[in-house]
Amino acid sequence: MEEVARHDSITIILADDHQVVRAGLRMLLQAEEGFEVVAEAGDVPTTERRVAAYHPRVLILDLNMPGESSLTAIPRLRLSAPDTQIVVLTMQNDPAFAREALRGGAIGYVLKEAADSELVQAVRLAAEGRTYLNPELGARLAAEPEVANGPPDDLSAREIEVLRLIALGHTNTEIAAHLYLSVRTVESHRAHIQQKTGRTTRAALVAYAREHELL
Repeated sequence: MEEVARHDSITIILADDHQVVRAGLRMLLQAEEGFEVVAEAGDVPTTERRVAAYHPRVLILDLNMPGESSLTAIPRLRLSAPDTQIVVLTMQNDPAFAREALRGGAIGYVLKEAADSELVQAVRLAAEGRTYLNPELGARLAAEPEVANGPPDDLSAREIEVLRLIALGHTNTEIAAHLYLSVRTVESHRAHIQQKTGRTTRAALVAYAREHELL
């Protein structure tokens, strides 16, 4: 009977760089009948290894982990593990992040502030191949036409985030600490932003951010 129960359970991997957060999420999820947390991860490479090893039905993925952005990893995870559905759990309440995550292949988008009330439902829906989007974000996405408010000049959500912090006066080192990235990664994002926007100085980037209402 135990083997049947485990076979029928919704297996889950938790990917978040804060151990305390993972512990709280594990308690929340394993209190639900039919949920089984099989592994945890704290960065993108470990997440990819855990998914390949455990083949969970659902991956709960934080967007802000050290190193590579989880947003860029979502399409790769979906390609390598098509039977694993991805539910993003994040503090990022900007519709641009939700849009990019869903485009990349995520099936759920839950804000951490609403995890207690929304995460279990999102996981159950994901296991059935159904989408869950935080209601407030869903309403904002519906109210904001993608063409008018989509990322300008093909900037990714991460690049927009870096651009905003640049425009707010933060140094590369401060941005790296804020986003849990290496300084080299921030410098790379900055170079891509400058290339895409055609703006090279800080003043020009600040003006660009204001022109496109990114502040």
